[in-house]
Parts: sequence; C-alpha cells; structure tokens
Amino acid sequence: MIQKLIRRLLRPRRAGEPVIVPLKKHGITPDRISPCALAVCATLQRAGYQAFVVGGAVRDLLMGKMPKDFDVATDARPEQVRQLFRRSRIIGRRFRIVHVMCGRETVEVTTFRGQHAPPPEERSEYEEEEACEMERVVSENGRLLRDNVFGTQTDDAFRRDFTINALYYDPTRAEIWDYQHGVADLKRGVLRIIGDPDTRYREDPVRMLRAVRLAAKLGFRLDPATRKPIRTLAPLLKDVPKARIFDEMLKLFLSGHALESAKRLREEGLHHGVLPLLDVVLEQPLGERFVTLALQNTDERIAADKPVSPAFLFATLLWHDVLSRWERREAEGQPPMAALQQAIDEVIERQVETLAIPRRYTAVMREIWSMQPRFLNRSGQRPLRLLEQPRFRAAYDFLLLRCSSGELDPALGQWWEAFQHATPEERARMLVKGEGAGRSRRRRRRRKPGSQAAPLASQDDKA
Repeated sequence: MIQKLIRRLLRPRRAGEPVIVPLKKHGITPDRISPCALAVCATLQRAGYQAFVVGGAVRDLLMGKMPKDFDVATDARPEQVRQLFRRSRIIGRRFRIVHVMCGRETVEVTTFRGQHAPPPEERSEYEEEEACEMERVVSENGRLLRDNVFGTQTDDAFRRDFTINALYYDPTRAEIWDYQHGVADLKRGVLRIIGDPDTRYREDPVRMLRAVRLAAKLGFRLDPATRKPIRTLAPLLKDVPKARIFDEMLKLFLSGHALESAKRLREEGLHHGVLPLLDVVLEQPLGERFVTLALQNTDERIAADKPVSPAFLFATLLWHDVLSRWERREAEGQPPMAALQQAIDEVIERQVETLAIPRRYTAVMREIWSMQPRFLNRSGQRPLRLLEQPRFRAAYDFLLLRCSSGELDPALGQWWEAFQHATPEERARMLVKGEGAGRSRRRRRRRKPGSQAAPLASQDDKA
C-alpha cells in the first residue's frame, strides 16, 4: 500500500502542479492544528487570501508527532496581514514576516516568496510602497543577503529548503498540497534539498547545518546529491554571522538528538566551522567518553522535559581542551589555579572566533570550570564554602560526568553526594584532614626583621 502511494506521488506532473493529498490519505484532521493557527488561516481566507499551515508542522503531523510551532504561509503581503490582526507585528529585514499573537501562542506568518521582483508597472500599491525593500541581494560568493521578493505558492514551494518542508496544509479542506514529492520522501526517510544543492548552500550556508540537524532529528538519510557538496562548501560557514551560527548550534544540540547531531556534524566535516576544538576532544578516549556522556545526558533531560543549560552543554564540549592546556601549563611550573585560568582564557578566546557564545554563557562556563579543583579539597571549611556557591549544583553535575567518564575516581563524586545531604555532625566526621593542602600552599615570603608573620591562605581559600 505504501509503495503504491509512493509511486503515485512520484508520478510525473506538469511544472508547478501540486499533488493534492486528501484527508483519507494523510489522516490529519483540523483539530490537530493549534487553535491560533486555525484562526489565522480562517481570518486570511475570509479576507480573500490563500492561507496554509506549512513546513515543519505538516511534516511532524505526517510522522505522528505533535509540532512545537505552527507556521502559516499566505499570498497576503506583510502589511495586509498586519492590518487583519490587532495583536501582530512585522519583524525581520532579510525576510520580512509577521508574528500574530493569540494569548501566549505566536504564529509566524510568511508571504509566499518569489524569484524576482515585479517591474514597476506591475506592482500593487503595497509593492510600490515596499519597493525599497523588494529586492533579492546576493553576495559575490552566492550568499543571499536580502530576500523580500514575493511570489505565488508555486514559487514559494521551489524556494523552500527541503522537500519535506515544502508541504502546505489547508485546514478548511483538510488537504495537503505537495509540490516537491515531500510526502514520498517522508515515507522513504530521505532528506533532499530543493533545486541545485551547490547553489542553495551558497545562498545560505546554514542550510548545511540544518540538513545535519534534520537528518539526525528525524533519523533520515541524506540524499546523495544533497550530501555531496557539503564537505567542499563547509568553509562558507565562516562568512555567516557568528550569532546566527550560535542560534543554529543551540537548535542542533537541544533538539533531543544531540549525540547523533554531533556525530553527523563531524562526519560531514562541518564541525571545523563551528566547533573546531571537537577534533581535539574526540581524538582522546577520555574526551570522547566525556562528550558522549554529556550529550546523552542532554538528550535524556530533553526527553524527560527537564531544563537544559546551554552554558553547561558548551562547558562539557570544550572541557577536555581546557584540561589538556591546564595540565600542560602546570607541567611548565605555573601555579594550578593560574594555569587553569590561562587555559580557560585561551579556549574561550579561540572558540568565540567561530561561534559567538554570549558572555552570559561564557561567564557560567568559567565558574563551572574554575570550581572543579575545589572538589579535590575536602578538609577544613573549604567543602562547606563550596556548597554555598550559587553554581555549586551545575559544577557538581559536571564533576559527576568527569567521574562517570573515568577522568576522576567515582568515589569522589560519591563523597560529595553524601556530604551535601549529611547533617552538620556527619559532615564534620567526613572531612579529610590535610587533603589538597600540599598542592595549594603558597610559598612563604621572607619576613623583614621585626615584622610579624601573616597567616597563610591557600589559593583555594580565595577562589
């Protein structure tokens, strides 16, 4: 039955003519669409415009999943959409879209994209007002800089990135309009880019990261033609704004399939443009084990609907490079904490050259890394002061990953687990006398004649 459907969907048809899949074939009833998206489509259609739920939402519904977001595509211009909805706003410059708010839900409404702006004599009054924005600007290397050219639904289907995202659902008729064999590719588990892969990646190099992310998330294989240019064109990512790369990396690692995403990212050679230090980490057995455990932990927390910290995630990805630099500087004779801080500075400085990790995240990463040596000191008041640190829980979770990966003795993690839940009396008995004192003791200063000796303080006391 499925093979018969695939053959029918792949049957040749006239250029620009969609396959219309009825409700009995796809099974998506309107009650599975969010009320806000239904209301947006209904309002636009009553005003005489076309309106479809589009993209990832249709894809996920066909796969039996509940979409997180519902996007709408229409032939109405952004200003026309804005006039129909009181709670709405136009955003974006590269792509002008409208956000329509219904309570806490926001639906993104996009106008059908085209290939070329119409000549002045064929522009509508809205297009004439938007003439300064109606342009498709491409850089010398083929990257799309601005794309506010509007067109028909057929144009829009050919402008989308992957066939499985070029699906349009009409909630009024409960029909799916398929222009690019997207339903057939879904059935076969294939991710295929629309158009010439080389041209599409040059237009927007981030599409290469999206290909890896979607393939990992859906468990799909990349179409050979879609995959072929990726390794060659990977250097184009260096021309993409760092903040945009960071946003895409968050989507990639917080999709619930972080481990598979990292694996595919490396297989396609894309990590050089976003996480160049990943090679250094994964070439070490302990580093590979540590990163694998961290990504598995991230996926498990997302599956359990628990919060995930991007700062913690990037701290795990970069830790073993910090560790190797730290150990090298200690071997050169630098004091432990000074060596660690220098290693941290070097790793963050190198990483932000390719990935704009915001300072609010790098500050947390620094705290997590800087607290690791303090877990080795279990004597005196130091363990109690460590428990009072605001980032203790994150640093402790990080410590457990180090113990699980074999970097540290698991007994250390067990001790801290017991210590933080113990009574004051039990904590006093658990302290390990003199631990860490030899490594952190400062060199005594020579006293001047007649001066009194100042009390000694370890580096960890001041950390």
